[in-house]
Amino acid sequence: MTPVVRSTLGPSSLSTVRKAVIEQPLRSLWQMLTWRLTRYRERLPDFLCLGAQKSGTTTLHELLSRHPGVYLPPCKEVQYFTLESNQDTRWYSAHFQMANANQSCGEITPYYLFHPDAPRRIHTLLPDAKLIVLLRDPVERALSGYFHSVRHGFESLSLEEAFDCENKRLAGAADILFNPGGRHDSHQHHSYLSRSRYELQIGLYRQFFDQSQMLLIRSEDLFQNTDSVWSRVLDFLGLPPCPLPSEVPCANQGAGELVSVDPRFRQRLRTQLDPTYRALMIDHGIRW
Repeated sequence: MTPVVRSTLGPSSLSTVRKAVIEQPLRSLWQMLTWRLTRYRERLPDFLCLGAQKSGTTTLHELLSRHPGVYLPPCKEVQYFTLESNQDTRWYSAHFQMANANQSCGEITPYYLFHPDAPRRIHTLLPDAKLIVLLRDPVERALSGYFHSVRHGFESLSLEEAFDCENKRLAGAADILFNPGGRHDSHQHHSYLSRSRYELQIGLYRQFFDQSQMLLIRSEDLFQNTDSVWSRVLDFLGLPPCPLPSEVPCANQGAGELVSVDPRFRQRLRTQLDPTYRALMIDHGIRW
């Protein structure tokens, strides 16, 4: 500042000029650098396992958590893109802050596959994520879902009553679920047949993600041909080989209730889910 200009400005004016010319730009620069450093430190998932419910996701979680190149949050089912969608990304990123720099981060939440707005939400934050989908025989998954709800106290109706009431219970769910943090108890706990309509759920994801980003696996193969499926999973995630444990965990099993189901009721469900069986066979070569 020249002597002439300085002579015409009082102390308060000089302070104003200093703040405008020097202090404020420096403060803005510091804020920008701090924001970028914070963003750089955020860890977000490289992959997700979307579901389906009662299809072996807990077993896959157990296997992946033993791989040294993988970091999974201590809690399975973070629910960020469903029940916790009103949280910010810092909340989500905090679940992965303990990961090493050379580990691939992931999380497993079975509700992601069925939630109607999860595909869009996931793509908005993680457009390059790899997605694993475990698919169990649709009828067996639907029945297992019912008995799961009974065991956990979510279901008081009989088997046939619960399936008959499903559409009524789920009415209006979408209007709630498209809101951030929206919850609909029946959509989460009483969606037996609906959760087995895999072709509809996969179709929603294909609107946002390329086929190469999705790995579909029969859950029956996970338990019957574990070595082969494990290799496929590791190849898909770009992870080095890792030996399986001597005994593969069969986690979150039922209590044997499925054997009590009347074969006629099973056949009824098979007929209702016939579009799913046909679509999975035609579009993805998966059959039961």
